[in-house]
Amino acid sequence: MATIDEDIKTRFQNDKHRFITNMIYTTHHFQNLFEEYLKPYGISSQQFNILRILRGNGDWVKMNIIKELMMDKSPNTTRLADKLKDKLLVDRKRSDSDRRVVYLKITQKGLELLKTMDENDKGKHIEFISRIDDEKAREFNKFLDMLRG
Repeated sequence: MATIDEDIKTRFQNDKHRFITNMIYTTHHFQNLFEEYLKPYGISSQQFNILRILRGNGDWVKMNIIKELMMDKSPNTTRLADKLKDKLLVDRKRSDSDRRVVYLKITQKGLELLKTMDENDKGKHIEFISRIDDEKAREFNKFLDMLRG
């Protein structure tokens, strides 16, 4: 297993600089693995995130709530929703009382796509996670929460 120094062929000022670079590099590595996993299903990670949020809610959800719950806080949620609507994975409607308010709901086709993904994967796209035990995962989660806090 190569170190971050070897992977990106650089020398770091100190271990804190190495750590933050390593976190960013590893995040991109995981993101790339996930995008590869999603390719056969024709959706992006952001679109998957919207579908996941809608499946968890089970009913109409305001677009601004979806934006708040997304892991990647991007301003293009409307464009992502449009693409999902074009693929018939979500339905969209406007509020009767305030036309500026938009709601989304996952369709049966969207639910079926997520179910197929769940059944086909069984965690294979994240098999690398087996390298860490539950206790280390809990510790690391606490550490990451602390960094964001």
